[in-house]
Amino acid sequence: MEVKFVVAVFVLVCAAKVVQTTHAECFIVIHLLEKEEECKLKKKTTNAVSSATAHNKTAGCAVEWDGVSCWPAALIGESVSVACPLPLLKPDSPTVLITRNCTLRGWSQPSLPYFTACYLEDGNEEEHTGDEQNYFATVKLIYTIGYGVSLASLFISILVFCIFRKLLCTRTYIHLNLFSTFILRGLAVFVKDAVLFADESMNHCTVSTVKCKSAVTFFQYCVLANFFWLLVEGLYLQTLLIFTFAQKKKLFWVYTVIGWGTPSITIIIWALLKSQLDNQGCWDDLDSALWWIIKTPILLSVFVNFVVFINISRIIIQKTKATNSNGTEKPPYKRLARSTLLLIPLFGVHYVVFALFPEHIGVGPRLYLELVLGSFQGFIVALLYCFLNAEVRYEVRKEIQKVMKGCWSQEENNAFNLATQDYVT
Repeated sequence: MEVKFVVAVFVLVCAAKVVQTTHAECFIVIHLLEKEEECKLKKKTTNAVSSATAHNKTAGCAVEWDGVSCWPAALIGESVSVACPLPLLKPDSPTVLITRNCTLRGWSQPSLPYFTACYLEDGNEEEHTGDEQNYFATVKLIYTIGYGVSLASLFISILVFCIFRKLLCTRTYIHLNLFSTFILRGLAVFVKDAVLFADESMNHCTVSTVKCKSAVTFFQYCVLANFFWLLVEGLYLQTLLIFTFAQKKKLFWVYTVIGWGTPSITIIIWALLKSQLDNQGCWDDLDSALWWIIKTPILLSVFVNFVVFINISRIIIQKTKATNSNGTEKPPYKRLARSTLLLIPLFGVHYVVFALFPEHIGVGPRLYLELVLGSFQGFIVALLYCFLNAEVRYEVRKEIQKVMKGCWSQEENNAFNLATQDYVT
């Protein structure tokens, strides 16, 4: 009963906060759309009244929506003034009235352009906007290259493990699942960019299609799965270090549920609540209260992974001291721990730092760390777990030597046949 009560309270709180969770830029667009609908209704009402009293109809200007303000009906020679819409005003800026005259030809031009009256232009505004556009274009180019390199290296790594089946074990199965999440994450980024940003003329504040919502949902699922399989890597390494005779096959199925099941349940709950409580736009609003349904599991996975990292470091230090004192060497511990110890602090620490601040703070550094460096994560994983792995290099080297030996033997046989002609048919 208490659990149901907590869930009900959480849903009510989310519903209460949904109204305040619109993008700052989209809030202006939505505000203007609402005012436009009000103006159309006012115009329709005015026309209906005018039709009912046609015999008393006088010349003048009808109700008009100019894209920003709704101008009421006026008589010829009458002047009407409206104030700037509040969402367009800069903080602490004085209220400025915009005036239009009703003439024989209709409404005159505004006395002041909206941009001049409502938004005070800085001298460096255009230059600043240009710099931002260049920055975002550069970031997109770099992370596109990064995800491309990561996808290629991850596909090669999976192919290597599939060809050399001697390498397959519980540990490598976990690696393959981690590779898969990085591949899905990279593909999800390309799909999301293609759906949401391919058409530059598309209004992201008003578009709300099943296609774009599906792309964002798929992207969020891939991100969740990626974080949880990184957590699985840390948990599995800790299990190997603590429990020497762990039942690895049973553990693998538990880890599979954690890595794929938890993100699936989370994303289903999030999608259902979004469709019922905040079914606006393409579901890419990170300021929404419902975003915490996804963000909380990610933060928990990162926190647990960091604790695991500290614990593994402590175990490694203890075992290293024991090894040095006994004069013996235990290479499995060092070999198994080295790659994951590099991964755990590398994937997640920066996310904890930025998670302490709202999404709109530190946008530049956040984009650089999460998109630019994050796009190369798959390549780093493939490098550590496949290309630099001693077992993989040994199997590849052995196969190459085997192939080379077969080629040399065939060439020697061909040379013998050519010289003696004994076995030529």
